[in-house]
Amino acid sequence: MKTITAVLLGAGSRGRFIYGPYAEKFPNELQFVAVAEPNAERREQFASIHKIADPYVFDTWEKVFEHGKLADVMIISTLDREHYEPAMRAMALGYHILLEKPMSPSQEECIQLERASHDYQRLLIVSHVLRYAPFWSGIKRCIDDRELGTVATIQLTENVGYLHMAHSYVRGNWRNSEESSPMILAKSCHDLDLISWLMDEKCTSVSSYGSLLHFRRENAPAGSTDRCIDLCAVEKECPFSAMKMYIQPPEHPWARYMTDDLSQEGILKAIKEGPFGRCVYRCDNNVVDHQIVNMEFANGANASFIMSGLTKSGTRRVQLMGTRGEIIGDMDEGKFTLYRYATGEKVEIECSVAGDGHGGGDERMISSFLKHVHAFEHEPDFGLTSATASLQSHLIAFAAEQSRLNGGQPVLI
Repeated sequence: MKTITAVLLGAGSRGRFIYGPYAEKFPNELQFVAVAEPNAERREQFASIHKIADPYVFDTWEKVFEHGKLADVMIISTLDREHYEPAMRAMALGYHILLEKPMSPSQEECIQLERASHDYQRLLIVSHVLRYAPFWSGIKRCIDDRELGTVATIQLTENVGYLHMAHSYVRGNWRNSEESSPMILAKSCHDLDLISWLMDEKCTSVSSYGSLLHFRRENAPAGSTDRCIDLCAVEKECPFSAMKMYIQPPEHPWARYMTDDLSQEGILKAIKEGPFGRCVYRCDNNVVDHQIVNMEFANGANASFIMSGLTKSGTRRVQLMGTRGEIIGDMDEGKFTLYRYATGEKVEIECSVAGDGHGGGDERMISSFLKHVHAFEHEPDFGLTSATASLQSHLIAFAAEQSRLNGGQPVLI
């Protein structure tokens, strides 16, 4: 099969650390021929690694479209509010698309994107990568094999982790719903998508509660300052200290998402001048740090989802309760246990979680997307995480946020 050529919009963390490395690892499968990225250092670095010619290195995604169709596919990993317009324009030009989640912070735009993928007969794969991870696909196989009988209840907990919460949703790009998306959409549409996929029923009603409980100005400790580096009296005892979080050589697990200069001087400069050095109690954040969502499905089954940014681990834990069996699992451990009621058997199933931060799902998603691109002209299959497959989870997220803002009042879908 020929190598698929691609345009990348957005060379941020996903572009640099997921899509770019895939093309480096499998150059016979994927080749980047153009990139758009406003950050000059990231843009030039990506172009250099992938040997992209100067005329096809752009500082805005809009400039890409001045040159017509440049490749087979477009991978869109821009910020949430910059998904809809480039995706619509790309489909009109004939690109197949791999689109970062969420599709859009607007319900109407999500619906329009789904319709457009069919109208233009273009692949629009949404990066709900967890469906591709062995842990979740293994659970799905058990359901499809009728091991659980009819699934009556799903309980899923997403432990965001206090460091991830502080970095991304208090100080970072997804801290404010007016600039990005509500937390339930920006972070937890993965989980709502998993519930929708595993249940395989139409969701009919949603209710939700949640709030910004902790990361508020009135909770700032006495003696704290606007920035962790400004002689804060409580910095050393604060679990959210930017000094502790970003100065972690040699890997710099969090600093690499904050600055491209990972020298001690570069990190300290970013802490002193950039958004990630701010006190977590003095940011312009408004997204919730905890939320619960209850869902009812057309066949009478139900599901409960809990998201919390006030946890140590970042794992997901799940319990599925059915008429013939039960599954309990922990994604970080990479295994789940199947209990068969009729025989009393307890079966432990281990799944490989190596490969990336999504339990091996990222590589598998990209590979699946490329295979669908090759086959689409002769076998138009819109894929496991097509816009159509992903739309219900987005609608659940919009309903959950509406319910949360109205005191938990149920919202019909």
